Amino acid sequence: MAERWKIEELVFDKITLMVVAKIIKKGLIKTIDFPISTGKEAVVFRVTTDEGFGALKIYKIETTSFINRLEYLQGDYRFKHIKKNLRDIVYLFTKKEYKNLKVAEKAKVNAPLPYYQEKNVLLMSFLGENGVPYKKLLECKELKKDYFFSILEDIKKLYNAGIVHSDVSEFNILIGDKPYLIDFAQGVVKEHVKANEFLERDVRNVLNFFKKKIKLSVSFDWALNYVKS
Repeated sequence: MAERWKIEELVFDKITLMVVAKIIKKGLIKTIDFPISTGKEAVVFRVTTDEGFGALKIYKIETTSFINRLEYLQGDYRFKHIKKNLRDIVYLFTKKEYKNLKVAEKAKVNAPLPYYQEKNVLLMSFLGENGVPYKKLLECKELKKDYFFSILEDIKKLYNAGIVHSDVSEFNILIGDKPYLIDFAQGVVKEHVKANEFLERDVRNVLNFFKKKIKLSVSFDWALNYVKS
């Protein structure tokens, strides 16, 4: 219980509380249940909705490290007017994740479905079963080759839709009935000056992880060319 209060202190400032109250008033969620993921930049809560469950992601204002990641915003034509205020930067990254998830949804990428975004609050679909969230790829005990090719296909779909995730790793992939990409805040448009560098990093991260765990006769060049083809 003490840990939960500590988490709530970090994310529920007055402005955030007002946004959450607005979401509840709109009928988008009924209750906030418990944290399902806590990181240095955000906390994700499982929430109850009329349809079942959802995921409410709240970016931390005072403890965020996004101030050091402005390169992901500055090269993106969708965000031309970037203020140096920490709160505004957090709001922009929240908005960026929402926009990138909308692109992913349209491209049929396996990822959370975005429902609503305001300030540092993002409401998404819940990735889990019977109220229990899916585990990260890092924690998966039975890796399959199919998982790798599914992830690569999603990176390709996203790229063809004009976006590079820029943060794909075993930490940002959930495994359920299939792999799901999560954490889209760093995603950049293909026109970004470092888009190719970020794409290569995404592909290499996934390839290296799987090659360490299972036999996979796929080269980096083949994987990258497949994504770009």
